[in-house]
Amino acid sequence: MQEEPPPELEWQGHVPVSARFGDSYFSAADGLAESRHVFLAGNDLPGRFRPGFHIAELGFGTGLNALAALQAWRLSAIEGRLRYTAFEAFPMTAADMARALAAWPELAPLADPLLRAWKKGARRIALDGLELTVIVGDARATLPETAITADAWFLDGFAPARNPELWEPGLLRAVAERTAPGGTLATYSAAGNVRRALAGAGLVVTRAPGFGRKRHMTRAARPA
Repeated sequence: MQEEPPPELEWQGHVPVSARFGDSYFSAADGLAESRHVFLAGNDLPGRFRPGFHIAELGFGTGLNALAALQAWRLSAIEGRLRYTAFEAFPMTAADMARALAAWPELAPLADPLLRAWKKGARRIALDGLELTVIVGDARATLPETAITADAWFLDGFAPARNPELWEPGLLRAVAERTAPGGTLATYSAAGNVRRALAGAGLVVTRAPGFGRKRHMTRAARPA
């Protein structure tokens, strides 16, 4: 297996912080509530779920967003598996993921089989209700080579000011091109350059209330 670059973590309680980018992986207030507000509600999920639904994510991190989506998928009782493709440059170890996810015992039945597979080095993982593929590497190189069409995107890279590479117009254009007609996108970021890049890629961009102390977040959709 190809060696994967370490994420260089620091910890603030149960919240992992990237020493490389100087930013946390999720809200210290409640990362799961943040995921549900920004990425699920921001993409009108679970209401849009249907058989074969495909979510793609920039920034897999702890796996929290994938688990939140899987939990919602199972509760929706849709047949088959949710398809989930994530792009991650610096994958965490299973031990670090487990440390972060331990804050939400309700996710343990979903997280435990994921963590067991992850610890063995699997990056294509089939679970009850989930078909997960994590593509390791710089998304600017890996995404253009990946033939996917996502129904919803979670843009969860570190803050644009700290991790500008994951918010470049060219990469966001590749995201738009891999969004199904009528598909959606959500991100916690309300940065003007991100909104302009998404609009320049042909998406219809709107501003929505953010999570916690963040006033705004961004939603976008590809015209049907």
